[in-house]
Amino acid sequence: MKITGAKFAGSSARIEGRPQPRLPEFAFIGRSNVGKSSLINMLCGNRKLAMTSSTPGKTKVVNHFLINDKWYLVDLPGYGYARLPGKLRDALKAMIGDYILRSEELVQLFVLLDARHDLQAADREFITFLGENGIPFALIYTKADKMGPQALREQMRRNESELLLQWESLPPVFVSSSASGRGKEEILTYIRDLFNAIKQ
Repeated sequence: MKITGAKFAGSSARIEGRPQPRLPEFAFIGRSNVGKSSLINMLCGNRKLAMTSSTPGKTKVVNHFLINDKWYLVDLPGYGYARLPGKLRDALKAMIGDYILRSEELVQLFVLLDARHDLQAADREFITFLGENGIPFALIYTKADKMGPQALREQMRRNESELLLQWESLPPVFVSSSASGRGKEEILTYIRDLFNAIKQ
């Protein structure tokens, strides 16, 4: 898939505030500062589309980007950021749950994991939540350029072994780098195939 048009369509704190018209949605989420906005910008070929920041917790609403006038790329707030005030953290958790559980247009959720680190408690908790609620998701390892190939393989094996303690099989897994563009073609091809499948 080639993205020829990507534009900001609107922000919302509740699902009722999503932009019109209703179109298929592919959403991205991860722990704060996992590189989500950079990945979105890389996929869309626009370094200024999604706001990037070195300060975790920057995204505090659900952002919709209209892609090729056919579907939405959805940028969700990060989860598991302990330094946010309790009330804000609870509000973000409720906002995320509201969208994930109530969006009938959500086709696939992409959960981003920093390739350099073990699964965190927040990751395990969130992935368990998705499984308990039957939410389709895939994993994307980010920042793959920041480590060597062998270290990356070993880290992925550790994480996947941990997931297999709870899951019978793994969801689709992608490896990405917003710096090098790695993973762009694979992720967009996957989205294209899912989009075409629901349109048949």
